[in-house]
Amino acid sequence: MRILMLGWEFPPYIAGGLGVACYGLTRSLDRLGHSVLFMLPRPFERGPASQALSPAPGGVPGLAATETVEFPAGSPALGFQHVSFRAVPSTFSSPYPGFNEPPPLGTDEATADLSPENAPLGGSPAQPGAPASTLIRVERGGAGRAAAVAMVPVQRDSAAYSGDLLGDADRYARLVVSLARTEPFEVIHAHDWLTYPAGIALSRVTGRPLIVHVHSTEFDRSGDNVNQALYSIERRGMHAADRVIAVSEYTKGICVSRYGVPPSKVDVVYNGVENGDAQPPPGAAIESRDKIVLFLGRITMQKGPEYFIAAAKRVLEKVENVKFVVAGSGDMARGMIEQAARMGIGQKVLFTGFLRGRDVQRIFQMADCYVMPSVSEPFGIAALEAIQHDVPVIISKQSGVSEVLTHVLKVDFWDVDEMANKIIAVLRHPPLSQTLRTHGTFEVRRLTWDGAGEKCVRVYSRAIEEHARPRRPAHA
Repeated sequence: MRILMLGWEFPPYIAGGLGVACYGLTRSLDRLGHSVLFMLPRPFERGPASQALSPAPGGVPGLAATETVEFPAGSPALGFQHVSFRAVPSTFSSPYPGFNEPPPLGTDEATADLSPENAPLGGSPAQPGAPASTLIRVERGGAGRAAAVAMVPVQRDSAAYSGDLLGDADRYARLVVSLARTEPFEVIHAHDWLTYPAGIALSRVTGRPLIVHVHSTEFDRSGDNVNQALYSIERRGMHAADRVIAVSEYTKGICVSRYGVPPSKVDVVYNGVENGDAQPPPGAAIESRDKIVLFLGRITMQKGPEYFIAAAKRVLEKVENVKFVVAGSGDMARGMIEQAARMGIGQKVLFTGFLRGRDVQRIFQMADCYVMPSVSEPFGIAALEAIQHDVPVIISKQSGVSEVLTHVLKVDFWDVDEMANKIIAVLRHPPLSQTLRTHGTFEVRRLTWDGAGEKCVRVYSRAIEEHARPRRPAHA
């Protein structure tokens, strides 16, 4: 099958789980022998033909730090056999509210050009006048092994979307139609709201069926204070599509109840994780007297960082030798630093800033427990990555990934006392920790991108079949 895929995030530039999902699905479809033309709103070229690529955050395999990939227009790259890319010029840096990714950490982690005119997809360079980064060292073990990570520059405290994202979505749509209308493909797969206008326009021009993939909604990102313009784009995309893919039953419920999409039109395809390549070798964990409890994600309302800090306070009242690591950046970073200070636990909470590539792997290897206290999480790929790195996991019940994981501890995001109790149980009781590790690893092995890719192909076939049927005239 020939698939035209529309997305705004792909390795090496990732601001959230969307880029990981796009990479995993694309790699799976490639292995299954399907042809994919992926259109991205940022050029991959560093010069006239090529750019050095870096590994994506979260341990996504296949992108070596020193690998240089030639990107003449449309040629397969990144180790794919049946995937080609097209660069669509765009001015936006990140579609996430308040997200501002700092430059890559160290020249061995990324070699992309981060000048303002070449701001990477999914993040932008630090703004002029931003505080300088401060290096900290988190040492574990008598062997002196350590990981050096950068403190995040404190970002503006705003949940507003930056730049002219609506204008960018419109310009992206016009360029996609111009570039892709003559390409051979059978189905259009659009990821998240920024690509929906392009998918709708291209479907109308070419007559090809449209699948929209809902990785998150405006209700996940903003609660009940939704941006009406973005909500309208999401709703229009879901209703214009032949089929809608949701990353969980939780997200399907939002599509049905909040956007009025018929349940029969929505297919649930859970995200996956790559098995094998990113798995750390046995014994890779670093020994230390201090236990490490990890939060990894965007520091935004959706991810519930304030509940993590509140639970940390309760844990530290009962267990002293614990450090809490907050890895990520976002509009709530300053507030979380201040919250920890007000609670008197500032010296016990380390804010690393945005991590990528090998730094993500290192922080997982250091962790004794991973906590995902999300307020509204469509899926939660980071929980799968934590289990893959042999880390016991605590997740909120308000997450899609809780639908498919059994050997994790689950808690309501707002119940900080119970969250603290579960953290303490994992840290104090090795048999519980080992059970979560052992059984969690077996559980994750069945959640693969190949399985997700196969389900997507079935959705494509169904969409093509339904699209070919005569449509009933709409009644007034």
